[in-house]
Amino acid sequence: MRALLLFDMPVETVAQRKSYRKFVKFLKKNGFVMFQKSVYVKICINRAAMDSTVNTISANVPKDGSIAMLDITERQFSNAIFFTGEFKSDTLNTDERYIEV
Repeated sequence: MRALLLFDMPVETVAQRKSYRKFVKFLKKNGFVMFQKSVYVKICINRAAMDSTVNTISANVPKDGSIAMLDITERQFSNAIFFTGEFKSDTLNTDERYIEV
């Protein structure tokens, strides 16, 4: 399953930009990868790992902004339709349990 995290944070002041950078750094340190600008994804192997991820995020919520988190299965994620300007072969779109890159 995957944890899909969406967030919107203000970046108008120096302090807000610092908070934004700190939160993004925290996400990357905890296994999230950028899917789009304010959308990050993390693979969780089971429900316990998902619950742990939710607890970690809730303990580190920034003061400003909003955060939403969804858990979706690999099958649901692999059924996503990607529209891009040009074909990119580095996007993995499969529901296989083990992916070797």
